[in-house]
Amino acid sequence: MPSSTDTPGFASWYVSHFHSPAEERRFLSSTAFGLTFAATRTVTHAIRDQRGPFRNVQVGGRHIHHMTFGIIGLLGVGYAWLNETGLPRDGRQTRSSRLTALLYGAGSALTLDEFALWLNLQDDYWNKQGRESIDAVVLFGALLSAGASARHHIADVIDRLQHPRSTEPASGRVPETRRRKRRLPARSYPQR
Repeated sequence: MPSSTDTPGFASWYVSHFHSPAEERRFLSSTAFGLTFAATRTVTHAIRDQRGPFRNVQVGGRHIHHMTFGIIGLLGVGYAWLNETGLPRDGRQTRSSRLTALLYGAGSALTLDEFALWLNLQDDYWNKQGRESIDAVVLFGALLSAGASARHHIADVIDRLQHPRSTEPASGRVPETRRRKRRLPARSYPQR
């Protein structure tokens, strides 16, 4: 019977699924984006329907839109990244790099959820023009998700377009000389 030391914990299992710090950060951003968007829509509907403890944020009688918090978050993350704070160090993920990736995803969701407001310069969250915000969220969410989950697949598609199947063996496998080297041992990130 295996001992508890033979069974890898959740942390090692989680880390083993990423081939680089950037891959994990894309995953975290995409996840935070989706969860924040869902939570934001839930809260705004509750406010509109006057359900639960939720209320609009008011400062001096002025309504503060949630995109304000998203913009502040994005500016903070951008400033941190410009100063090389919240980035992986020595090829290893850090707590602050994970946190900035999460904040980037959340800030993007809060900002894009009110895309129609900053596109049309009027509060049209609940009317027909508010649909533009959903379109922006879906487009950016798809881009984040593709980057997080399908990045290698997209690279393989591009490779296959550049090297037609007629030059490949009958097995359909890409010859070793053309294969992209992308799989690294678990928890071993390339040095920069």
